[in-house]
Amino acid sequence: MNSSAASASSASSDSVGRPTPVTAATVQQKPSGMPVHKYGPYEAVAIPDRTWPDKRITQAPRWLSTDLRDGNQALIDPMSPARKRAMFDLLVSMGYKEIEVGFPASGQTDFDFVRSIIEEGAIPDDVTISVLTQAREELIERTVESLKGARNATVHLYNATAPVFREVVFRGTREQVRQIAVDGTRLVVEYAEKLLDDRTCFGYQYSPEIFTDTELDFALEVCESVMDVWQPEDGREIILNLPATVERSTPSTHADRFEWMSRNLTRREHVCLSVHPHNDRGTAVAAAELAIMAGADRIEGCLFGQGERTGNVDLVTLGMNLFSQGVDPQIDFSKIDEVKRTAEYCNQMEVHSRHPYVGDLVYTSFSGSHQDAIKKGFEAMEVRAEREGKTVDELEWAVPYLPIDPKDVGRSYEAVIRVNSQSGKGGIAYVLKGEHSLDLPRRMQVEFSKIIQERTDSEGGEVTPADIWQIFQHEYLPTPDNPWGRVALRAGQTSTTVDGQDAVTVEATVDGEDVVLEGTGNGPLAAFFDALQAVDVDVRLLDYVEHTMSEGAGAEAAAYIECAVGDKVLWGVGIDANIVRASIKAVVSAVNRATR
Repeated sequence: MNSSAASASSASSDSVGRPTPVTAATVQQKPSGMPVHKYGPYEAVAIPDRTWPDKRITQAPRWLSTDLRDGNQALIDPMSPARKRAMFDLLVSMGYKEIEVGFPASGQTDFDFVRSIIEEGAIPDDVTISVLTQAREELIERTVESLKGARNATVHLYNATAPVFREVVFRGTREQVRQIAVDGTRLVVEYAEKLLDDRTCFGYQYSPEIFTDTELDFALEVCESVMDVWQPEDGREIILNLPATVERSTPSTHADRFEWMSRNLTRREHVCLSVHPHNDRGTAVAAAELAIMAGADRIEGCLFGQGERTGNVDLVTLGMNLFSQGVDPQIDFSKIDEVKRTAEYCNQMEVHSRHPYVGDLVYTSFSGSHQDAIKKGFEAMEVRAEREGKTVDELEWAVPYLPIDPKDVGRSYEAVIRVNSQSGKGGIAYVLKGEHSLDLPRRMQVEFSKIIQERTDSEGGEVTPADIWQIFQHEYLPTPDNPWGRVALRAGQTSTTVDGQDAVTVEATVDGEDVVLEGTGNGPLAAFFDALQAVDVDVRLLDYVEHTMSEGAGAEAAAYIECAVGDKVLWGVGIDANIVRASIKAVVSAVNRATR
């Protein structure tokens, strides 16, 4: 060793040859060079006796979905009437009782949608719709007019109260901005009395927009002035919504602001204090939860965090957070993949694969050590259940790396552990795509990887690409040379009924007998599901993916369908030059696998 190398060695070791430990003095961050002087800190709230840190959320808050208003206005391609209706029906089916359905004065599309759900009787008696308006008379009149005939309806009025809006946008004084809110509230009352009859149970909501940047004393002053007009009392609630239109502080400061407002509002017992966080700092969920601890009664948000910029607070994550702590969210997330699929259709945006509770990969472990811990957790749950004479579902959940039981949201255990290079059995999906042009969906990769893993566990040795393809065919693609399953297709055709539905007629062999299956539905798959009812096969679609396998007019297509067949969740595969036939073959593949 030369002298310079010896010097470097001695500098990094102590007298007995041990490496020098890293300390805080060793690791020193350097200035970033970014223009931090342009930004100021958020204002703290003087509330030394705050109580929210000691609170716990023990019951679900009131929920309001603003997917059809705040979420819709943030879309590159706003929802069509059909997509709006699909979203509304989804929200109702999940259990949301307060739904903001639009901004009817903004255009004919929103106005017509509000009229359609009222006139078609689409709103259940226990659901309250809400509509948004600015504080201008012509907009208020149009807004109230849209609600004629509704059973339960709320007008939501807002105006910006923050200093930057007062001074830059409106160039008005505090008194002028306060008067906008007062006059707007008075007009809402007047037009409700003029345009609505006794059929409508009418409510009112006010938002001092940009609450996060509004001085607390002024936000309180404006809210009190609005209440002086509305006159809340027993049976006459007012909703005061305090929006984080732009998220500007830590969730703890947001909670302080809510506790301060909740303490200082008069007529508090007649106020529903509502929180409306956006996710600009990435902490909207925490801000909403701490606001509830600090006195808020209701949360406004969107499914999967849809909304302007970084989005509104995510109602799915909030609800599932409660569920994971043993608190009933009072919203049904048990078919989370169906919820995701509908939201993706309505918003024309994909939910991220790492999204909490619902992403394709959130119940998946690639690491071998994680897989081992999960496997042992499942085994321990089964042992404990047998020892206590209970089912696993009756026990408190305790499996490493899984905050909830995937089965509770409609996921299968097959989706928990995936085989890849990290666990020593990688390349399965790569082989199928590279050699056979089959691009398996993520969750189907999980299912098939488990089948391969079972083969290697039982027989040992190496699984070659040829072995993988043979196992795949045997599992998913019955052929005349390798027939299996209850149902074998012979021929089929599709058509359209006079009322616009799809119809299918399929010639098949079922349990050895030739039959003709006929069905109708909203699409060829729904029609085929209907046809299968005749042979006592109950199928529900969970996911559907298809792609072409090559270029050119004669290219074949592959369809992958995840189905619930009875109490089993399975994938099926179909390959055909016609994508409809490929889809039907994929359904038959799943049905046959369920009874194999």
